[in-house]
Amino acid sequence: MANEKRNVSMPRVLVVDDEVAIQRFLRSVLIAEGFSLNVTDNGAEALSAAVLFKPDVILLDLGLPDMDGVEVINRLREWSTVPIIVLSVREQENDKVKALDAGADDYLTKPFGMAELMARVRVALRRSVQKPEPVFRSGDLEVDLASRKVILQGAEVQLTPTEYDLLRFLVTHAGKVITHNQILIQLWGVAYVDQPQVLRVNISNLRQKIEADASRPRYIITEPGVGYRLTAPG
Repeated sequence: MANEKRNVSMPRVLVVDDEVAIQRFLRSVLIAEGFSLNVTDNGAEALSAAVLFKPDVILLDLGLPDMDGVEVINRLREWSTVPIIVLSVREQENDKVKALDAGADDYLTKPFGMAELMARVRVALRRSVQKPEPVFRSGDLEVDLASRKVILQGAEVQLTPTEYDLLRFLVTHAGKVITHNQILIQLWGVAYVDQPQVLRVNISNLRQKIEADASRPRYIITEPGVGYRLTAPG
């Protein structure tokens, strides 16, 4: 386990990856970006570091030598809400869904662009300090969660109760990939996990109301085979 620049004023990132080249790459970039860093190469040390280092965000590989990364996520979620971004060579939809359902906040497939990773890290950090019931703004879209109002280009948008609940759930997890099952269970209950068409219809209806072009959505982004992600404020 290696600590780098432990300055309490810096956002703290815990990197969990057993590939030396990735460790070096992330270390150089994250330190240059002003992050305090802790690097480990196995799940057991990662769990200890999550307690002692108190990271603001965790970058986690799934293929660890001592335990699968999904198990690390499960153990962390027993007591911690720290944002977890998975960085993995696993490209199968099932692997992504398992990690996200276990409690990961985001999933990037290796190789990834550093600019995209840093954007995802910034989103995760903003979400971790987000106050309850905020007014969400992204582009021309504004959602006032306290008053249940949705404004697009200055005009109020009329949503059905289900459409609003769906948008609210996406807003409260803005920037995070939400799986189909997570949304179905949250809005309709466990009995609907095998009825993804219910979600598709409501996503389509919602896009028709808040997207300038529903066929090329700007706000509600499809993560193929996994779920959806609401574009976070820039």
